Amino acid sequence: MKFILLSIVLIAQFSLTAQTAKIVNPSSVHQPKGGYSHYVVIDLGDSKMIITAGQIALDKQGRLVGIGDFRKQAEQVYLNIKNLLAEEGGTMDNIVRTGTYLVDMSNIQQLREIRSKYLNTLTPPASTLVQVSKLFMEEAIIEIEVTAIVPKKK
Repeated sequence: MKFILLSIVLIAQFSLTAQTAKIVNPSSVHQPKGGYSHYVVIDLGDSKMIITAGQIALDKQGRLVGIGDFRKQAEQVYLNIKNLLAEEGGTMDNIVRTGTYLVDMSNIQQLREIRSKYLNTLTPPASTLVQVSKLFMEEAIIEIEVTAIVPKKK
């Protein structure tokens, strides 16, 4: 029930601020090819909400990092997310929700170790973890999307 109410509030907030939503594809990460943008910024008044697209382990040139190596791919994904948030003056501490998609759930312990290096473990964000049969790029083995609330600088 709380999830439904939160979803309604977020949808209402998005509807009210849709005219102030900004779609962004920064130069700090690879440039997407067709059909999506890296993130959307929604003005919330004193802060801004950043909703990212799912990030896979692509380097700035658009090459997949760490083929067959979960640890290298996960590190690159978190680095990409960190770079996206920095574009808007945010940090990893601003993340309020994550959605993680793994091709193989046996990598969960490695994921936890790497995630702990990037996310606040004392007040972790709400998280969803799902195993999928494959991701859009055959060799990708992890994809993460986040929502962050970044206070505006005064």
